[in-house]
Amino acid sequence: MAPVRGDGMRGLAVFISDIRNCKSKEAEVKRINKELANIRSKFKGDKTLDGYQKKKYVCKLLFIFLLGHDIDFGHMEAVNLLSSNKYSEKQIGYLFISVLVNTNSDLIRLIIQSIKNDLQSRNPVHVNLALQCIANIGSRDMAESFSNEIPKLLVSGDTMDVVKQSAALCLLRLFRSSPDIIPGGEWTSRIIHLLNDQHMGVVTAATSLIDALVKRNPDEYKGCVNLAVSRLSRIVTASYTDLQDYTYYFVPAPWLSVKLLRLLQNYNPVTEEAGVRARLNETLETILNKAQEPPKSKKVQHSNAKNAVLFEAINLIIHSDSEPNLLVRACNQLGQFLSNRETNLRYLALESMCHLATSEFSHEEVKKHQEVVILSMKMEKDVSVRQMAVDLLYAMCDRGNAEEIVQEMLNYLETADYSIREEMVLKVAILAEKYATDYTWYVDVILNLIRIAGDYVSEEVWYRVIQIVINREEVQGYAAKTVFEALQAPACHENMVKVGGYILGEFGNLIAGDSRSAPLVQFKLLHSKYHLCSPMTRALLLSTYIKFINLFPEIRTNIQEVFRQHSNLRSADAELQQRASEYLQLSIVASTDVLATVLEEMPSFPERESSILAVLKKKKPGRVPENEIRESKSPAPTSITQNNAHVNHNNKLNSNANANADLLGLSTPPANNINNMNNSNNSTLLDVLGDIYGNNNAAVYNTKKFLFKNNGVLFENEMLQIGVKSEFRQNLGRLGLFYGNKTQVPLTNFNPVLQWSAEDTLKLNVQMKAVEPTLEAGAQIQQLLTAECIEDYADAPTIEISFRYNGTQQKFSIKLPLTVNKFFEPTEMNAESFFARWKNLSGEQQRSQKVFKAAQPLDLPGARNKLMGFGMQLLDQVDPNPDNMVCAGIIHTQSQQVGCLLRLEPNKQAQMFRLTIRASKETVTREICDLLSDQF
Repeated sequence: MAPVRGDGMRGLAVFISDIRNCKSKEAEVKRINKELANIRSKFKGDKTLDGYQKKKYVCKLLFIFLLGHDIDFGHMEAVNLLSSNKYSEKQIGYLFISVLVNTNSDLIRLIIQSIKNDLQSRNPVHVNLALQCIANIGSRDMAESFSNEIPKLLVSGDTMDVVKQSAALCLLRLFRSSPDIIPGGEWTSRIIHLLNDQHMGVVTAATSLIDALVKRNPDEYKGCVNLAVSRLSRIVTASYTDLQDYTYYFVPAPWLSVKLLRLLQNYNPVTEEAGVRARLNETLETILNKAQEPPKSKKVQHSNAKNAVLFEAINLIIHSDSEPNLLVRACNQLGQFLSNRETNLRYLALESMCHLATSEFSHEEVKKHQEVVILSMKMEKDVSVRQMAVDLLYAMCDRGNAEEIVQEMLNYLETADYSIREEMVLKVAILAEKYATDYTWYVDVILNLIRIAGDYVSEEVWYRVIQIVINREEVQGYAAKTVFEALQAPACHENMVKVGGYILGEFGNLIAGDSRSAPLVQFKLLHSKYHLCSPMTRALLLSTYIKFINLFPEIRTNIQEVFRQHSNLRSADAELQQRASEYLQLSIVASTDVLATVLEEMPSFPERESSILAVLKKKKPGRVPENEIRESKSPAPTSITQNNAHVNHNNKLNSNANANADLLGLSTPPANNINNMNNSNNSTLLDVLGDIYGNNNAAVYNTKKFLFKNNGVLFENEMLQIGVKSEFRQNLGRLGLFYGNKTQVPLTNFNPVLQWSAEDTLKLNVQMKAVEPTLEAGAQIQQLLTAECIEDYADAPTIEISFRYNGTQQKFSIKLPLTVNKFFEPTEMNAESFFARWKNLSGEQQRSQKVFKAAQPLDLPGARNKLMGFGMQLLDQVDPNPDNMVCAGIIHTQSQQVGCLLRLEPNKQAQMFRLTIRASKETVTREICDLLSDQF
């Protein structure tokens, strides 16, 4: 059929109809293959194809591609369509290129040239098509090719408004893939002044662009604040008839208002100028006043637009947190929404009130809505709203209403959705501990938690109640009595058995005077639960029984019989067999005095932040208000740990409690370091790295110590803790960097950048994965790096870390622990082999030597430990002088292996060292010598 102009490409319509009428997949494929063959023949054989026919066939190819078939031809014809002056043909050409042309295609230069031609066109439609294509592709090549043209289009006075809109959005798309595309200097002011443009569409598009730029470089674009406040004020005070083209259901420019309010939230404080601040406060009051006015329309679109502006204004008020009057008014406005018929409005009101509850100005005002929030928790149909009500109750809780809120949450927990029970358990446990004036109440709450929702009580919760009971003598008898009564229930959760076993094993003697809780009764009660428990709980109970022998000698024979039963094949678990066997022998062999020493009561725990809060922060990053709860940590080990690995199961319990927070699996810092941490005002972050070098509130940064170890705290100050955990194998290495936010506010624009020259990259290739740009308060994120040693190198790579803290830009650089010694493989050698190799490496370029004074009194054991951690093999009984230390190792690189020998000779009288390095490569000898010369 001959093509008919203006009929909307009838051939395409027929083809689509044929595809829809296919009865099977095979029929569809057959029809498509036939069409592809026809199009291919037309493109190859018919040189007289006009623009309309090319457009039609390219459209068919697009449709076939959308059906899931590969298209490997037609690209040149699509490029040819770009040179057409007809909108429809040019549009199809750009559409095909946006969808089907790869950025590595040979045609990309032709495409870029065509786009440049259209950008210079006087036809705004053609310019817009070109801008849309650039944004759709959005590659770095596109950003580099048009980095000059698009900013000029955006700020030029000759550019039409519709083109400026597209240019702003196109620039935003390219900025996200290539942040360096935006020029600085005078361009900054010209971009900011787009907020004063007369065309609201241009302002809307420019606001989105400026918001992204501010997040990247807030100081450079701070001038936008005054203009944004001015524009927002004019919009809010305008009548809906003043902005007719941009009024949505009687609300003037709601989308622009929301964008401007979000833009202002990038600064805290928003502005230092009193006049601008007064105008902003007046604008926010106007928004709150308009929310109280009767609606101008009953349609949902009107209320949605009006409420969108209102909630964003409230977010700005909360963000500023400086105007008590506005905060109280915002709280009252949100309180009205708690009873609204719209579920979404109730949810948003609860969410915003969670933030208001953390402000000293509005906390009391939020508490006035406590009854309504409790009803929301119990009666709401939507589980997400119920969960938000729980969050708000948690946020508004203080000493005045803690008992009431905790009781209400406990009551609701029995019927709560399974999806929110674990989080509720954590919150109840935190509130009970934080606001407990009487620790008997705290014990009752935790035991009720276990009874009501035992499956959702994590180990951190029951560890914590044990730590508190051990530390507070006044509650120990009550805890023993309460847990004994709880264990008498026919159905008893295993977590209750764990708590009961632990507490009765320590303090069962405090209730043994009552015949109802006599020693034998306690033992039989616990043992009646034994067969229903997991092996881990049985092991704990066996440890409780050996404690009973010390507390209650009169029931020794009963307990010994249990040990005999479980020390043979009756117990299939090897751990239980061994534990029972060792406890049996201990009870038989040891005297009363020895038993009393070995099985003495657990000592008090040092105070430290609760790991329960850390768990909650991990589950709800950024949404958990700070609570200064201190956590007890592992006690000092008693003498039994040296003689019997099983007796003090309590030690194991506490170390396990700690392991949940020790994300890197490194050692725990000594007690004096913990005390130093507790003195910090910013102690909300757990010291997950537990660095053996200790830390304090001042910045800690000593990359040299990582010459001798792979794990620890690399850097720490009052805002940020950076830990590292690394492993190396031959010429490959892998590092995990752990960034911990120690503050109570998020760190925004968080951006670690590797500083390592292209020349150095040829020697050590380091790849670094990206991280999220926001590090929430109290949270921790991990960044993985891989390193490949291609040949030996000097120095080490640096990372430059930048972020914003409370509106202030922070930036510092840190050396990575990636020195060349990390690629050592230790090598065993005897004396003969060592000195033979030593003599072979006697050339001037194969050795490096330094004589230096000891930095501290001569410490030979300390020097040995350092050399053992350096990566080489410390060779004993090789050097004739026993004080001398010699090492051997091989540095693995991709290009070669470099053998290396080391000799460290101390002079005790002169307090001096002589360090000699010999290697098969001169650069290696120098670098190893430089690394070690100031370390002893």
